[in-house]
Amino acid sequence: MCRHFLCSPLAKAQMSNDNIFREVDEELRSDRMRRFWQQFGPYVIGAAVAIVLLVAINEGWAWWQNSRAAASSDRLYAALELADGGDTQAAQAALEELAATGSGGYPTLARFREAGLLAASGDAAAAIAAYDALATSESNPRLRELALVMAGNLLVDAGTLEEVESRVAAIAVEGNPLRNAAREAIGLAQVKAGETTGAQATFEAILNDPLTQNSQRQRAGFYLAQLLAQGDIDPEAEAAGEAGEPTPQAPAEGEVPAAE
Repeated sequence: MCRHFLCSPLAKAQMSNDNIFREVDEELRSDRMRRFWQQFGPYVIGAAVAIVLLVAINEGWAWWQNSRAAASSDRLYAALELADGGDTQAAQAALEELAATGSGGYPTLARFREAGLLAASGDAAAAIAAYDALATSESNPRLRELALVMAGNLLVDAGTLEEVESRVAAIAVEGNPLRNAAREAIGLAQVKAGETTGAQATFEAILNDPLTQNSQRQRAGFYLAQLLAQGDIDPEAEAAGEAGEPTPQAPAEGEVPAAE
C-alpha cells in the first residue's frame, strides 16, 4: 500500500498542474521570442553583417597599406643602390618618382635623400631650395627643423651669416633636440663672417651643454682651439672679463710700465 504523499491523488493532480503551467509558460516564452525575433531579427542580422564587413574592410585596408609601404621601401633601397653605384641621374629620377607616388613616410625620405644627392653633386643652391621646400611642406615639426638645419649647414659655405641664422636661430635654443647642430652651423658662419667673439660664445655653449654628443663636443673644442691658435680669441681677456677685472692695456710706445 502506497503511504507516501506523492502517491495520493491530490499530489498527482498538483504535479499535473505544475507540468501544465510549465508547458504554458515555456510556450508563452517561445511565442514572445518568436515575436521579438520577427520584429528585431533583421536588425540584429544587419548589425552582425555590418560588423563583419567593417572588420574585413579594416583588415583589407591595413594589408593594402602595408603592401604599398613594402613596395615603397623596395623602391627606396633600389634608388639608394643606384646612388651608391654612381648613377646619380637614375637615382634622382627614381627618388622623384617615389616622392610623387610612394606610401607612408618613404616620400619624405626620398625627398631628403634627393636633396642630399644635389648637395653631393655640388649643386648647393638646388639642395638648399629642396631643403627649404621640405621645411615648408612637412607637417612633422622635427622633420621641418631637420630640413632647416641641413639647409643652414650648406649655407655656411654657400650663403651668409644672416641666411644661416634665418634658418636655424629659432632651433638653437634650450630644449630643442637639434639645438647643438644649429649652434654649430651658426658658429661656423660667424667664423666665416669674422665675428670670432660671437663664434667663441656659440662654441662654448655647445661645450657647456651637458647633453652634447661626444662628436659635437670634440668638434666644438677643435673649433675653439683653432681660433685660439690663429689668435682670433683671447682666453685670458675672457677670464678677466668673467672675473670682473679690467683687461690690462699694452703700454704706449716709449712708455715704461710702472713697477708694482
